[in-house]
Parts: sequence; C-alpha cells; structure tokens
Amino acid sequence: MVGWRQRGDIWQLDGKRANRGTVEFIGGSYLAATPQISYRRLLEALAVRGWRIRAWSYVPGFDHQDQANTAWRRFRQLRDADVEGEESGQVSLRLGHSLGCKLHLLAPDGGRGAAGLVALSFNNFSAERSVPLLAELGQQFNFRSEFSPSPEETLHQVARTYLQSHNLLVRFNRDQIDQSQRLLGVLQSRPGDASRLKELPGDHLAPASAGLRQNLLGQWADDPARQRALDRIAATVDGWDGLDP
Repeated sequence: MVGWRQRGDIWQLDGKRANRGTVEFIGGSYLAATPQISYRRLLEALAVRGWRIRAWSYVPGFDHQDQANTAWRRFRQLRDADVEGEESGQVSLRLGHSLGCKLHLLAPDGGRGAAGLVALSFNNFSAERSVPLLAELGQQFNFRSEFSPSPEETLHQVARTYLQSHNLLVRFNRDQIDQSQRLLGVLQSRPGDASRLKELPGDHLAPASAGLRQNLLGQWADDPARQRALDRIAATVDGWDGLDP
C-alpha cells in the first residue's frame, strides 16, 4: 500500500488496487485535525479493501455550513483532477464520524455527487452541550456561541435539501451521544428514501484509530480486539449493499 500523502488540507491514501472507488472522509470533533493518525486503522483497512482514501483535515468551528461547503469544494477539486488525469474511481462514497456526518449532510450538492453516505455515530448537539465553555464565553463577550445551522435547523435543512436516498447510519451500542435514530426518521420521511440503520458493538470513539496509541507507544500497545472492531466497521462500510448499482 502506498503511504499517506498530503494534498493541501486533504490526506490521501491509495491502496495497491484502488478499484472500489474513493472514500471521502470527514472526522469528528478535534480528531479530525489529523485524520491520517486519528482514524488511521479504519481508513487503512478500507484502503486494503480497494478504496482510495481522502480525508479532510480541519479544526471544528461554529459555522458548520461554511465548513461543509469548504470540505465539499476540496473533495470536488480532487475529483475534477482525477477526471482530467483519467484516474477517477468507479464510486465516490462519503463517510463521516460524529460531526463529520453533519458536514456531509450539509454539502451544497445535497449528496448528489456520491453513491451514498455512511454516517458513523451521527451527533447533532448544541454548542452549549458540545463545548459549554466556548458557549459561555460567547455569551459573555458577544460572539457566536451556537452552531450554524443549529441542531433543529440542521434537521429541517436535511429534510428540505438533502437529496441522497442511499444512507447507512451506524450506531454503536455503548454510544451515549449518538443521534442516528432521529436522523433516520428525518431521512425516511422523504419520498423514495432507502436509508437504514445498523448497530455495531462499541462506543462513540469506536471508529477512532488504534494507530493513535501505536504511533505514541509502539507496536506492543496495539490491542488485537480493537483492531478486530475496526476491521468490522471497515467490512460494514465496504459491504454495504447501498453501493451496488
């Protein structure tokens, strides 16, 4: 497998045979600043299965719509470069974790530029619950202290403007902050929707990488059970029948 390489704020990983297509990944919270480390094991497991990986590196802010637009634009630029270089994959799959799911759902193309979305541990909490200190400071010093769009506005926007019918929502059975069930209700209320929910063992950080510990502590720190759990998530994404023509 070819190693990770950086293309601006996108980290790319090409498997030896990227014949499945391209995964466009957005991570959650502050794990997303270094996706090539924070989600290394999951993304490399997908690369082994034949996917080209593109992971957007960002630091979360309050304007989620602006960040969704930026991510979509960056992924599109690389897709366009692939077409010009005749290296385009067969499928473009959007993959998100936590906040990353929300950013994919807010993409300005309504999800039309991909075969589908896999949303791991969708989270749509308010700023007050997600980052209470920042929300308190915002109120004190009169700067934006709520996400834009807000949690309720996000769901209304998904119902109105999100056009992708193929969505796999994955929740983990020990995840206390997952909101996939509510999102599923919004998606399934749309005509012709084919979204579904799957539950796997784990908690909210299940997709985060064992590679994070390995980079810091060495090979001996890797937990085989953790790796098996990440492989299970990768197999779920890769085997999703929503990707079939």
